[in-house]
Amino acid sequence: MTHDSLSAAPSGTFQIGGELSVTRLGFGAMRITGDGVWGDPADPEGALATLRRLPELGVNFIDTADSYGPAVSEELIREALHPYDSVIVATKGGLTRTGPNKWPPCGRPEYLIQQAHISRRRLGVDRIDLWQLHRIDPQVPRDEQFGAIRQLMDDGVIRFAGLSEVNVEETEAARRVFPVATVQNLYNLTNRKSEEVLDYCERENIGFIPWYPLAAGSLAREGGVLAGIAGRLGATPSQVALAWVLRRSPVMLPIPGTGKVRHLEENVAAASLTLSDEDFQALDEVGRQEWHRTLQAD
Repeated sequence: MTHDSLSAAPSGTFQIGGELSVTRLGFGAMRITGDGVWGDPADPEGALATLRRLPELGVNFIDTADSYGPAVSEELIREALHPYDSVIVATKGGLTRTGPNKWPPCGRPEYLIQQAHISRRRLGVDRIDLWQLHRIDPQVPRDEQFGAIRQLMDDGVIRFAGLSEVNVEETEAARRVFPVATVQNLYNLTNRKSEEVLDYCERENIGFIPWYPLAAGSLAREGGVLAGIAGRLGATPSQVALAWVLRRSPVMLPIPGTGKVRHLEENVAAASLTLSDEDFQALDEVGRQEWHRTLQAD
């Protein structure tokens, strides 16, 4: 594939909330910050160049959060891409930051509402297209958190809303208060804890946003099924793992992230990888085996 022909378009599209069309292969903007997702990036120009490359590659769905930096990721996105034209910027709220790699939750309704208003101003939009509750705070009644989201929708601060790291029961509880457009959970070839949630989202046409979608664990070792398929396709193991995630479900919206243009282009190339039925099934089987080994080890 030539440099100029790179495009996320072959990954297909999905309608968030049944209305908002995005290219399925998106971009996660957590890694355009400093170490520990804290402070400014080591290479600010590289981060901005990566963001500006997104629309050129047909990537029109960006996932960020007020806590990335904090604030840094949203600010860089605005600097690089505002006004956004066809780019959809989704953000999240509900976690606070007390230092590198520290993420205490805060689900008080007044905090969630405040943070959504701040994100809207920081991103420079009249209304946030997709706002997601970063975590359900176990110290606050969840219906109060869901009620705050309902209020943000009613007030026109956000258009669609989603949840992160939830199970099916929690998703159903939220849907009694507001329409859940997306669920963002950890999911990849070798981490299958959200398999039931993914199946639920597919049945209900809820977008499923897997974070950490490139992970392949020990499957990436030479001599294994993944490495063999990658070698045959002229791809990297990470690209094959991402292609598998994309094929797994039509509601899948993976958001691999990076602060480097070269890595971004490598990820986007995965959209054009075609896995045969046999390859997909073989990867699925070894991925499940790896997941079961992980559970047994714990």
